[in-house]
Amino acid sequence: MVTQADRRVPRKSLTYFLRGPLAASGIASIGGTLGWGIGWIQVGYQSELPEQFYSWMGGVRLEYRRKGIATALAEEQERWAKEAGFRAVFFKTRNRFPGMIQFGIKRGFKVVDLLPKGVVEDYRIVMRKEF
Repeated sequence: MVTQADRRVPRKSLTYFLRGPLAASGIASIGGTLGWGIGWIQVGYQSELPEQFYSWMGGVRLEYRRKGIATALAEEQERWAKEAGFRAVFFKTRNRFPGMIQFGIKRGFKVVDLLPKGVVEDYRIVMRKEF
């Protein structure tokens, strides 16, 4: 149920999704808690296809990158998704984030779709990994 406090949270914020749609669905995955000082939790949910898990949002602050934190979060999220019965996980990134594209490729993801949006740098790259 959306509370009065939830109405004050911007609709595109992580807090909105954690309090509202994700909490209500019961299918949010938290791959670990780092605290806001280092990064944020890896969050995702069941996609339109029931066997696919959508890894929606997560991140690590610049000064803490390349220390294995994102990998640990992704591994935990993928472990949880597999145990929960999902057969694949996917995420979207943008052409302007080559580091994220490389991260996905290193983790065994394949590019499965390109969604043009605005300028080429803003095109969405859809990456998927089957278990």
